[in-house]
Amino acid sequence: MQSNFHQRFRLQITSGCDRLGHPVATLFIVMAMVMCVSVSHAENRVTGHWEGQIEIPGQPIAVKIDLTNDDEGWTGTIDIPTQGANGLSLSDIHVVEEDDSVHVKFSIHGIPGNPTFDGKLQDGAISGTFSQGGATFGFRLSRDKVIKGPARSQEPKPPFPYKIEEVAFQNGAVNLAGTLTLPFGDGRFPAVLLISGSGLQDRDETLVGHKPFWVLADHLSRAGIAVLRVDDPGIGKSTPHPKPPTTADFATDVEAGVAFLKQDDRVGPIGLIGHSEGGLIAAIVASRSNDVGFIVLMAGPGVPGAELLRKQNERIFDAAGIAGERRQRLLTLLDRLFTILTAEDMAEDERHQAVEEIVRKQFEINGVPPDQQDDGHVQALVEQSLTPWMRYFLSFDPRPAFEKIRVPVLALNGELDVQVDAEQNLTAIAAALEKGGNQNVTVHRLPKHNHLFQRAVTGLVNEYGAIEETLSPEVLGLIRDWILTVPR
Repeated sequence: MQSNFHQRFRLQITSGCDRLGHPVATLFIVMAMVMCVSVSHAENRVTGHWEGQIEIPGQPIAVKIDLTNDDEGWTGTIDIPTQGANGLSLSDIHVVEEDDSVHVKFSIHGIPGNPTFDGKLQDGAISGTFSQGGATFGFRLSRDKVIKGPARSQEPKPPFPYKIEEVAFQNGAVNLAGTLTLPFGDGRFPAVLLISGSGLQDRDETLVGHKPFWVLADHLSRAGIAVLRVDDPGIGKSTPHPKPPTTADFATDVEAGVAFLKQDDRVGPIGLIGHSEGGLIAAIVASRSNDVGFIVLMAGPGVPGAELLRKQNERIFDAAGIAGERRQRLLTLLDRLFTILTAEDMAEDERHQAVEEIVRKQFEINGVPPDQQDDGHVQALVEQSLTPWMRYFLSFDPRPAFEKIRVPVLALNGELDVQVDAEQNLTAIAAALEKGGNQNVTVHRLPKHNHLFQRAVTGLVNEYGAIEETLSPEVLGLIRDWILTVPR
């Protein structure tokens, strides 16, 4: 669950390229030829494959870059393995021969801060500065192939000591597809349905090379627990909702999944495990269904979305070192945005214009002047802010739902979670459950764990892909042991 209105060093790239200018001398033919030969030599030295990293303190970002020059000019791509980004386009590529080096510059077009690499080729390496949104870091690229994709040692591998079944069921016009892992043997096994966080996720909740739901399902099914994990509507083998969905619509998808499990004679008590927004959905379903026997909240929201996202941005700004006047101006914009999105008496054209002004102002605060702002990217952010999902999420208060839940609850949060703050949300969840009279509540605040329940250093999004661990063994053990001891 992420807000679009915070500054981070995650590179989400759009395509574009500029053509390198050619010398236009007409009288000094010899000089023109010398210039062309010189540039050609520079081009030959720069074209090809480069690997290295941006030297962000404490969490360097590895990159792979390929540069090509032909009759159409310079083009290039960048891979960012820790962010799961491959083959993204570069733009504004300039290569200029200097006295004892080659000046190499290229940008990543269309995101706040105009991320730009500006360096020199000397002694077989390109080094210089990477800048984005007013922040500057060093970078170095070489011809050496030194970057390997992060290991994912927890990803399950056959043979598997349980059954694996491809399944499908319906929620009205939506066809939902998933995988059921079921222990061998007879008996009615406890079962869980996994609910992913915000954004379209496949059944494994795949993110920057990690498959946390696959890892969790494997761990639980090896312990005798059936697990159903499902592609979100509109991704994988599941079809989309007819209209743009909200959290409320996703809750009906989960209810359809519970009904599907209930009709399986091999399944006993049914529980829900929700991650991030999935925890919110689990609470909604458990508050109104008699078929849910327990729920596990993994970084589940406990306060309205506007409160959660403001705290999220505060945590991210603090962890990224964004402070002072810039921090306060961004938070003020965020508050204004939430007020506009949740206003009930504002005309839609007026709302659209007000949101666009906020987006453009945010870009400007982050170092992108008005004349350099990409209109297409601005409008995409405006439309994303105005979606039914965002407006519902900002206003929905989960606490009344928690007050109605009577089944056992396990609530987990990482203390380094910058997306769903542990103190803010676990406190609210525990208070609401207590107010409703639920006496079977277990809460864990996990030191050094991030939003994905990896053991981390800062908790920032940039770490997710770089960490080899998908889910910490402590979290896997807590969930397994708690489910096995839940009163039936």
